[in-house]
Amino acid sequence: MDARTPTLPASASLPEGLRVLLYSHDTFGLGHLRRTRTIATALTEAFPTASALIVTGSPVAGRFTFPERVDHIRLPGVIKREDGSYSSQALGLSIDETTALRAGLIDTAADCFAPDLVIVDKEPTGFRGEMLPTLARLRRRGKARVVLGLRDVLDAPDAVAAEWVRKGAVEAAAALFDEIWVYGDRRVFDPTEGIGLPPSARLRTHWTGYLRREIAEPGPVPPQPYILVTPGGGGDGAVLVDQVLAAYEADPALSPDAYIVYGPFLSGEARAQFEARVARLAPRVAAIGFDSRMESLMQGAAGVVAMGGYNTFCEILSFDRPALILPRARPRLEQTIRAERAEALGLLRVLHAPEASDPARMAEAIRALATQPPPSAANCAGMLDGLPRIVERAWTLLRNRAAA
Repeated sequence: MDARTPTLPASASLPEGLRVLLYSHDTFGLGHLRRTRTIATALTEAFPTASALIVTGSPVAGRFTFPERVDHIRLPGVIKREDGSYSSQALGLSIDETTALRAGLIDTAADCFAPDLVIVDKEPTGFRGEMLPTLARLRRRGKARVVLGLRDVLDAPDAVAAEWVRKGAVEAAAALFDEIWVYGDRRVFDPTEGIGLPPSARLRTHWTGYLRREIAEPGPVPPQPYILVTPGGGGDGAVLVDQVLAAYEADPALSPDAYIVYGPFLSGEARAQFEARVARLAPRVAAIGFDSRMESLMQGAAGVVAMGGYNTFCEILSFDRPALILPRARPRLEQTIRAERAEALGLLRVLHAPEASDPARMAEAIRALATQPPPSAANCAGMLDGLPRIVERAWTLLRNRAAA
């Protein structure tokens, strides 16, 4: 899994002032925004005159720093209710009014920014179809090349197929996008299998590999050795944190120490209860709420205990850390599918809910990280080539547009 630089021809040239628009719907969580920011950074570093504008609904976008020539527009936020419906996060508007406002802001941004390349993350039609007017207008004008970017696993294929039919996503993916980029490896999973994409769209699909992460901003790390415990954004990570704390409570001799990053969405009473338990376990266990410089913590860790979201998986591969994954199975099977396929390839270990709920079994699994081989021992060559391949695909698309 060695790093690879873009293999662009020596004569490679693109128009001065190349503009890239990236859409990330981000109603909740961190995954989409972090992936989108990584891609924007790679493209602006590869093309020195390029600029990138991220349009996102992430409620925590302002807590991240963005590199030179990368900026973002924050769309009005929405929240998902327990019954699966959505409502406005702060404006007091109906969800239809909120969606219309978001769609108008996206369309205005695209019109004023006039992008050469548009990358839409995960949702072909956007949140509740909000990208469709902009995509249709971009297609009519024909100036921009438009790409749909998919993570390696969306969900179980039958669930994705039903969702895409309901949203009109199959038709949109086939008609409105020049290419589909899968940010993963076929050896792990094929997210386009079984969801009804026509052959023409399958032929325009390219596997990039996973997105290598590096330390852009070095951050402080706790005394070593330590196990990094991360539930990602934290919104559904309370169970993971509880199970890790229970293991350290049950086994006073358990080592290494644990360093927990709750994530920005784990808060309220659950967070307060965890803080009390962490205080009783100090100094063997420490915790913080959020750190946007997770790469430093990942690199310094002796091992990782995580839920296994896409970005965490990329970091585990990038920094070659032995990992124990406790994947969630609701509301999507994404993490479970990814973790089980990765375990079959020898990249990490998985502990499912029944065993993870046993503090003794959990402690045993944490202790085993000390002798567990790192992902590089699985010898999966080319798995982390995602960013160089994205740069190559972007150059090819834009070169072909210029030729046409």
